Amino acid sequence: MGSKYKHVFEPIRIRGVDLKNRIIMAPPSPNVASPDGFVTRDFVDWMRPFARGGAAVIYVGNASVDRTECFDEDYQLELNDDKAILPLSWYAEMAAQYGCHASLEINHNGKDTTFEAVGHPPYSASPIITASEYTRAKQLGRDPIPAIEMTHEKIAETVEKYAMAAFRMKQAGMNVVLVHGGHGNLISQFASKLYNKRTDEYGGSLENRARFAIEVCKAIREKCGPDFVIDFRISADEIAEEGMHFEETLDFIELIKPYIDIINVSAGLHSDFDFKYYRNWCQNYLMPRGFNAHYARDVKKRHPDLLVTAVGSIVSLDMAEEYISEGWCDFVAMCRPLMADPEMPRKYAMNMPEERRPCLRCDQCAARLFPPRPLTCAVNPYLSMVFEFKDGRVPKAPVKKKVAVVGGGPAGIQAMLALCERGHDVTLYEKSGQLGGNLIGAAAPPFKIDLQDYLEWLILQAKKAPARILLNTEATKDILEVENYDAIIIAVGAKPLIPNLPGIDKPHVHWAPDAELGKVPVGDKIAIVGAGAVGLEAALDFKQAGKEVFVVEMQDETTHRLTLRASAGNASNELMSLMKEHQIPLYLSNKLEEVCDDKIVCRDLKNNKTVEYECDTVLLAIGMVPLHNVADSLRRCAPETEVHLVGDVRKVGNISTAVNSAFQAAVHI
Repeated sequence: MGSKYKHVFEPIRIRGVDLKNRIIMAPPSPNVASPDGFVTRDFVDWMRPFARGGAAVIYVGNASVDRTECFDEDYQLELNDDKAILPLSWYAEMAAQYGCHASLEINHNGKDTTFEAVGHPPYSASPIITASEYTRAKQLGRDPIPAIEMTHEKIAETVEKYAMAAFRMKQAGMNVVLVHGGHGNLISQFASKLYNKRTDEYGGSLENRARFAIEVCKAIREKCGPDFVIDFRISADEIAEEGMHFEETLDFIELIKPYIDIINVSAGLHSDFDFKYYRNWCQNYLMPRGFNAHYARDVKKRHPDLLVTAVGSIVSLDMAEEYISEGWCDFVAMCRPLMADPEMPRKYAMNMPEERRPCLRCDQCAARLFPPRPLTCAVNPYLSMVFEFKDGRVPKAPVKKKVAVVGGGPAGIQAMLALCERGHDVTLYEKSGQLGGNLIGAAAPPFKIDLQDYLEWLILQAKKAPARILLNTEATKDILEVENYDAIIIAVGAKPLIPNLPGIDKPHVHWAPDAELGKVPVGDKIAIVGAGAVGLEAALDFKQAGKEVFVVEMQDETTHRLTLRASAGNASNELMSLMKEHQIPLYLSNKLEEVCDDKIVCRDLKNNKTVEYECDTVLLAIGMVPLHNVADSLRRCAPETEVHLVGDVRKVGNISTAVNSAFQAAVHI
């Protein structure tokens, strides 16, 4: 009996190529190729979970048609050499074992290759200097370098490079290619008036600006033949004021659709304008889900004869089923949600959607692009050990042990799950009356929908685990020693940092997440101390609840921007934009010195003077400190080499460091 997801799992044949369902893995750059740009065995193993998990097509991103002139990732695949064919075949044949099509997103990034990367100016449609090049030149202390306008000979040479890249893929056993025509890469540099200033047959009218894209796709078809699927990625709207907008893109699609089979509908620009429009194609956790799906819907409406892929924060197959069944698209592409759970397609096919491990849209994966490290996931610790556990399963332990886990936050629960998978006898101790730890407060704001889903999933998994879970039980030295455990994982976390200042113990001073959870009362005029992710999210939460809110932060603007990026990741700019939108005052370079009954007193560090701000509630969001004293009291309750500290108690971090450190400790017990 099949699943209830009839549209998602409906097979389709395109040019004789059988796709078993409508699920496509959008293209990541996993950083596991060789330094010279070829597939490695580690690369194959990194991609294996996605093929095994049930997707129809898996793409790898930004494969260069020639790394000598388009090179912007240290471990970017190289397709301008026949030496690529053999290692590509390892990837193709691995995917075929699972009825999956391995493929690549082929690309030339044009203007965005730096002089420093290739030793010469970049090539583009026109001799432009991008906004990001101006910024880069300033940082490097050199003059901005304009792109080289491609001659007709260079255009023809580059078209051939695209065709040969696709042909090498076919020779390796692939029969689908994704041509990157969006996000401000070379093809879209020709298509968009933002970058194309030419006056010849490749510039001016839309028909002329579409010429390069058409020539690329025609060349691929001629080289690869009729039994080869061409998927074409676009930015439906570049968003930038002078860029290509949606109405023109619809006309552009009319021109190219005779030469392609599928249109992949994204939006925004990649790196230009200092990543200002990155959010439009890679959304953060504060943005709506299905962010770009409306573009796919309208493309399908205008071009019903064209197969359309929707992409952009489609976090579950429930959303995918809805979009496909409504006729918005024919395929859905997702990357981060499949990294969070490569087995999502299989779980839905078995009618177990509640088992999906939710993606946080936190971009802990993308944070590992630069400097390059293999991509991992905040919530899927298997991805960080995919080379050790190639089948996606933790092997049973050779000896069953009695193991205690102290702490029921994300680190403790993940440790417990991994220990149970190993076959150990596990007891988890949680001091409070509920599981979740500091994740509960972090998920409190109503706009933290991804984290709320993850918390719910984590607790569900904990309840199903074959472990003994003791709530309202503080694990003391006496308790643990009586039980005579073989090993202990200590995951007691961290506590709020409370500065030693006059008035800090007044009854209207609280930790911000406690206030958001309703554990403590708040007034109508709230001062939040600390402008990291916790503080700014609390400010938005209470402002949306109708409170008057302001935030004080001792760091200056430059330092604050860096530290906010560290705590909020890809949502840092979004948080600052929302602060402005909601008109929440943020007083930087203000150090809290005293809390009074009706105000706080700060030191203006810029002007070295005292300033006062009226308020009736003070919420602290300064940071956290590890519970080292608790951990140290328990470190001798089992053989010392078998006691492990994980998560925030080892070093205050985030969900990724908690989950991954806990998993890595547990799988070695």
